[in-house]
Amino acid sequence: MTPDQLAALHARAFTTPAPWRAGSFAALLDSPHVFLTADADHRSFALGRVVAGEAELLTLATDPACRRQGLARARLDAFDAEARARGAERAFLEVAEDNAAARALYAACGWTAQGRRPGYYVAPTGASVAALILCKSFA
Repeated sequence: MTPDQLAALHARAFTTPAPWRAGSFAALLDSPHVFLTADADHRSFALGRVVAGEAELLTLATDPACRRQGLARARLDAFDAEARARGAERAFLEVAEDNAAARALYAACGWTAQGRRPGYYVAPTGASVAALILCKSFA
């Protein structure tokens, strides 16, 4: 997927956190530590990075019209496989505390809460939303 395609899908999928722009995706993809997994039809993607044995799931997006079809779970499985192939022993991510669907998916895939960042995100209404820090061990 191109940075423009990633940004367009991200904009359909997110309001909190704010969707990323094509330039942000392009800059991230220039790093040798960053990797992308996407389905062939460009309905979902996961963007991650691995540095010093630790992986970070930077973002995971699924087209809202294609949710509840296992695409996000498949992207998480692909993220795990690539992170392990790159030497990651554990992974972490941040998720909006009020995103119940994402939190349920992550819990079903073995992610556990390890911390909380108050006021990390800003909702479209201007309200602050805390982020939960979730971790997963590959060991």
